[in-house]
Order: sequence, then C-alpha cells, then structure tokens
Amino acid sequence: MAYDEDLAERIRDLLAGESDLSEQKMFGGLAFLLSGNMAVCASREGGILVRIDPAERERLLASTAAFPMVMGGRTMTGFLRVEPEDVRTEDQLATWVGRGAAHARTLPPK
Repeated sequence: MAYDEDLAERIRDLLAGESDLSEQKMFGGLAFLLSGNMAVCASREGGILVRIDPAERERLLASTAAFPMVMGGRTMTGFLRVEPEDVRTEDQLATWVGRGAAHARTLPPK
C-alpha cells in the first residue's frame, strides 16, 4: 500500500513555513525532513511516523494513543507510530507534526 497522498498534503501544509524543508521517500512512505532530519512521515501502513525526543517516549506512550515504531523486529526508540484515526482532525495532526518538527529542529543539520 502506498502512503496516503491526502495525509501527505496535510502535513506539507502544516510545515509550509519551515526553512530547509525537504521530502524524501523513506520507510515506504513520504518523510518530511528539516535540515536533513526526519520530523514526520506519512506511513505506507496508514497514519504517521513521528520522530521524538527519546526522553519523552515513555510519557507519550502513556498519555497518547501512539505506540512504538518497530522496523525489522527492532523497536526504534526515537520514533512513534500514530494510527490514521488519531490524526483525522487538523488539531490532532498539527500536534504530532509539531512534536516531530520541534525535535528535528534540535538536531544538527545533515
């Protein structure tokens, strides 16, 4: 399954004002990068992948509907998966995109 083009467009709209924004196919979806660092990705499995501060991981897992991202049997501690129903509204999506963008901005440019 390809990523949701409408979801990708909604993410694109939310990040439109960011400097050094780029897009790249990653993880079978479309990732949005700030200064070369992934912030959020429209997932081929539906929903999004969000890059987070690993120090915030347990709090976000306990307080949101997000769950760990697993690739190749390995849990990616700096990423969370958010299901389509949890990014249905603009407020929901903006919250997650904002989290991913905020963390990506803290990383050194690539």
